[in-house]
Amino acid sequence: MDWGLKNRLSQIIKPQDNRALMLAVDHGYFLGPTEKLENPKKVIAPLLKYCDSLMVTRGIQRTCVPATTNTPMVLRVSGGSSIIGEDLSQEEITVSIQDAIRLNASALAMSIFVGSKYEHQTIVNLGKLVSKAEKYGIPVLAVTAVGKELGKDARYLSLACRIAAEQGAHIVKTYYCENFEKVVQSCPVPIIVAGGKKIPERDALQLTYNSIKGGAVGVDMGRNIWQSEHPVEMIKAVRTIVHGNSTVDQAYAYYKKLVSEGPKNKPNQNKPNQNKPNQNKPNQNKPNTTKK
Repeated sequence: MDWGLKNRLSQIIKPQDNRALMLAVDHGYFLGPTEKLENPKKVIAPLLKYCDSLMVTRGIQRTCVPATTNTPMVLRVSGGSSIIGEDLSQEEITVSIQDAIRLNASALAMSIFVGSKYEHQTIVNLGKLVSKAEKYGIPVLAVTAVGKELGKDARYLSLACRIAAEQGAHIVKTYYCENFEKVVQSCPVPIIVAGGKKIPERDALQLTYNSIKGGAVGVDMGRNIWQSEHPVEMIKAVRTIVHGNSTVDQAYAYYKKLVSEGPKNKPNQNKPNQNKPNQNKPNQNKPNTTKK
C-alpha cells in the first residue's frame, strides 16, 4: 500500500485507537432536502469539529463546507436515481477522479446493490473506481446499500461486504444486524456501520456500542445526529463510545448532562424582561382561562 493511500486512510480511521466517527450528510443526492438537512451549511457548521470525517457530495462540499476545515472529506461519487424514481439501485459514477482530487477528497464513496436489478453495473463500477482511485492513492469506501426487497441479516450483509472487499474496497459501510461478528469476520477490510433512520437517542448510542463491540471500527451517522433535538450533544455522546470506550449508560448520562447544562449557558432572547413592567399586558389579576 502506497504512502499516500495509508495517509488518507489514517485520516478517516484514527491510528491511535483504530476507530472512526464519520458524519453522513450526503442524503440529498437521492432524497433531496431531507428533514432537518434542508440547510446543510447550518447543520454542518456546529458538528464539523466533532467528527473524524464528513461524508458529503461535491455540491454540498463546495457550497456548505468551509475550505479552512481540517476535517477529511469522504466524497460521494455515485448517483443517478431519486427516491421517486423507478429503482434506486440504478446508479452510476457521477464524479471524476480529477474533480475528487480538486476537492482534496480523503476517500471516495459509492454504493453497491447486491441482489438488486442493477447489481452488475454497481459492482463493476466499484471495481473500476478502485482501479482509477488507486492510481492517485485515494481509498474507496463501498456502501452496501439495501433496497426495499433486500434484508439486513448476517447472511446477506456478509455476502455484500465480502463482494465489496473482493472488488478492492478499502473500507465497507454496512448495517448492524444480529450475529454481526460473522459479517466482520468474513470481511478482510474495516467495516463502518451506518446509522440508518432516526431512532431514540439511547437506542442510537446502543447501536454505536454494539457495532464497536461486534468488531466495526466505527459508525457513519447522519440522521441520528442532525435529526436529534440536540445534535451537538448527540455527536459528543457518540464520540465517547467510539473513542472513549464508554458504555451506553455512561454515554447517555453524558448526553443528558450536556442537554441539561445547555440552556443555562444560553440566555433566552425571546423571554421578556421581568424587571420592567409590561405596559401592553392586560389586567395581571385576571385568572388564566386558557385551556392546556
